[in-house]
Amino acid sequence: MMVTVDGVIDRLGGPEAAARRLGVGTEALRKWRQNGAIPPRHWPALIGATGLALGELPGAPREQAADELPPPGATACLVLADGSVFWGRGFGANVIGTPAEVCFNTGMTGYQETLTDPSYAGQIITFTFPHIGNVGSNPEDVEATAIAARGLVVKADVTEPSNWRATQPLDAWLRARGVAGVAGVDTRALTVRIRDGGAPNGVLAHPADGRFDIPALVAAARGWPGLEGMDLAREVSCTQTYAWDQTAWAWPGGYGRLDAPRHHVVAVDYGAKHNILRCLAAAGCRVTVVPATSSAEAILRHAPDGVFLSNGPGDPAATGAYAVPAIRGVLAAGKPLFGICLGHQLLALALGGRTFKMARGHRGANQPVQDLRTGRVAITSQNHGFAVDEASLPEGVVVTHRSLFDGTNEGLAAEGQRAFSVQYHPEASPGPSDSHDLFRRFVAMMEAAA
Repeated sequence: MMVTVDGVIDRLGGPEAAARRLGVGTEALRKWRQNGAIPPRHWPALIGATGLALGELPGAPREQAADELPPPGATACLVLADGSVFWGRGFGANVIGTPAEVCFNTGMTGYQETLTDPSYAGQIITFTFPHIGNVGSNPEDVEATAIAARGLVVKADVTEPSNWRATQPLDAWLRARGVAGVAGVDTRALTVRIRDGGAPNGVLAHPADGRFDIPALVAAARGWPGLEGMDLAREVSCTQTYAWDQTAWAWPGGYGRLDAPRHHVVAVDYGAKHNILRCLAAAGCRVTVVPATSSAEAILRHAPDGVFLSNGPGDPAATGAYAVPAIRGVLAAGKPLFGICLGHQLLALALGGRTFKMARGHRGANQPVQDLRTGRVAITSQNHGFAVDEASLPEGVVVTHRSLFDGTNEGLAAEGQRAFSVQYHPEASPGPSDSHDLFRRFVAMMEAAA
């Protein structure tokens, strides 16, 4: 049976003792009493201090009974590893999903680009913007040939599309690609839970027969090892080398083609977004894309003017087992090098630094980042759950950018070498274009080297 907030405070020895043991102020206790719930970040300490079970804490989820029927109208659910069940109305494919990390994205536009971003491999996306699906889908607004995410959670029901570029409703587009979504979820509550307690493991279920084995779904979520130590770049990377010459989209003709390349760039595909390759082509670069596992010899065999390290999913330390030796070989050859997102983290590892798992990560198109050299602040698009540990960076590696949200590292450069990287996504898609100049910086670096 659930205990009241006052009951929990009494078990801790009264308000002053409770505030001291949990490291909060008395104002926090007042808000707990007002809301009738205690935030998730305090649950582990409360369980240890009071001996209460998770389901007895005020505001904590109650584990679904095996024989309990879903609420009326519910056709899908998101089940978390702690036993919480978020019921809703399913759309997209009728599948029992694969366990994944549940994260949230704060972007207000570009859900199709977000879903096809390979960096979301191994994750279920909670969209904080309530209206997802209202502009439908089209074959142009994709960042990869497949959907990398393992499901999506939204507030409002998906409507019929209302946009002149739409060729297919979001529901049908997801169904054709075997991906499920759940609508009608209190995404604000789920987002606060992730913000306060970290990204949990979960499973999204949208069964065709409407039958839910909740204990089995909880067990699957609990049994998933999580993203730490997981190399996912190998799963989303290309398997063969290919050339890219498509440039950025422009009205009214759409995407263009590079007809007079000035430089040759080899892009290492750890999960590259198409718009990154388009930005390189738009900057005058003929692009050769190679698999993530390519060695330094295989990269340099193409005689590039510069080497690009792409974004991607998973733990950079795991991907670094094969990526770091290749990057060090490129650095030793003196080739100009530019990295984004996972490519930034891998460059840091190659230079002698370390990375760590973030509690909730940065995912959205409104992330402020400061260039420490100029003081300029850019609003950036981001999608990452790992970060570079600045304290681990050796002498000769300069921190160039920092997040104004939480102070984490957002960029670095190697002194005496033509190598730099950023944690965020200057190509956006979706998001602002404040940082497109980084591609011009890379081109200038190649011109200087020539």
